[in-house]
Amino acid sequence: MPQRKHKPEEIVAKLRQVDVLLSQGRPVTEAIRAISVTPFTYYRWRREFGGLKSDQVKRLKDLEKENERLRKAVSDLTLEKLILREAASETSEPRPPSPLHRPRHEEVRRVREAGVPRAGAASLDAKKGAERTGR
Repeated sequence: MPQRKHKPEEIVAKLRQVDVLLSQGRPVTEAIRAISVTPFTYYRWRREFGGLKSDQVKRLKDLEKENERLRKAVSDLTLEKLILREAASETSEPRPPSPLHRPRHEEVRRVREAGVPRAGAASLDAKKGAERTGR
């Protein structure tokens, strides 16, 4: 037996029909059978649409569709961002340190061991040399 997709308005109408039958004194199983759905479906509908009116159900369904669409858009954009970030990190060369970068102790030691003079050392050496030669 193929499953029938009920529209939200039909679901609300059927739930109201069950309420009317229950208020007339019919048992729950008989009222559910009267709307031609299984007890599982009835209780699921009641949990989801339980005190809503038709216009509220339409609005709820519209909002759920929009929410799903927006979630997909956000996930797509996040995926694109991650792909671009990964591609950029693989193809670009590392950036030089910013002028505000303070070198760590190990970096300073490595530079000094390599024989590279400290910043300002050349100007000090030039001044000392000038003083020695009498300039």
